[in-house]
Amino acid sequence: MIFWKVFESIILLLGIGFIGFAIVSRKIVSIKILDVISPLVLDIALPCLIFTNIILKFDPIAFPEWWTLPLWWIGFIIVTFLLTLAGIRLVQKKYRPEFSISLLYPNAIFVPMVIIQNLFGDNSTILVELFLFTLFFPALMFNTYHLFFRNGGSVKNKFNWSKFFNPILVVTILAVVLRLSGAHQNIPNVILSITKILGDTALPLILILIGGNVYVDFKRKGKIQLKHILLFVTLKNFLFPLIVLAILVIIRPTFSIAFLIFLLSTVPPITTIPILTNKAGGNTSLTNQFLISSFLVSIISIPLAMLLFENFFTLN
Repeated sequence: MIFWKVFESIILLLGIGFIGFAIVSRKIVSIKILDVISPLVLDIALPCLIFTNIILKFDPIAFPEWWTLPLWWIGFIIVTFLLTLAGIRLVQKKYRPEFSISLLYPNAIFVPMVIIQNLFGDNSTILVELFLFTLFFPALMFNTYHLFFRNGGSVKNKFNWSKFFNPILVVTILAVVLRLSGAHQNIPNVILSITKILGDTALPLILILIGGNVYVDFKRKGKIQLKHILLFVTLKNFLFPLIVLAILVIIRPTFSIAFLIFLLSTVPPITTIPILTNKAGGNTSLTNQFLISSFLVSIISIPLAMLLFENFFTLN
């Protein structure tokens, strides 16, 4: 049953995350290790994971409409942005920046990865489609988040090309070009073995990183804003997915596209939100509360959402 498979995925994610929480909270390793793990994951492990999956599993002949995936993502982000604009009208102005970025930027890769692998297996091509679908997500997030804050904190209000052409984007494009040209056949097996080994470390490392960051966030939680937390969870975990599902039922895209769009509408905020908020000079404790609350509620909200999704789109 899809409910229990997705439930198991979230428990798995939180379980490994709890290990990271325990490691940092019990001071088995220093909190500073998180600063080392983060670039290791985002600049090395995750790009290797994406590269290996695209080289080994991406088949442009079997999926000729692959190039539409980033376009579908643009449509998704536009809808999410409009929903965010509508949602922040319910919030006091001083809390709107934190509320906005927490609603707008979902955990677009790692939470979906766990769910996809548990639902469809490690060899599913939907994982490759996820990487193509979220191709421009890091570039957008790192170049726009500060725009929600008036003072901008320590962030310069200009487009950052190094954040746009990040390792994830570069590696994804490189792997697609190699597949389209047929040059992937000339890649030595030892190279793919190396990228696979490094890529396999991405998921456990990021989950430990998430757990460690949750500990740090929990310590900085500040005064509990219960009213705003309840409103945020209602919108992010429940209302947004329902609206997105209604749109999908009307436009009826293919199963994999509908699944990816809906899945991203159900996941909690990306875990770097508090860090980004701090850089932009915002209320970090508030985004910490949004993040932790949404993650905890997702134990039930995502399985319920996917159970509802199954009524309209049959899982392959």
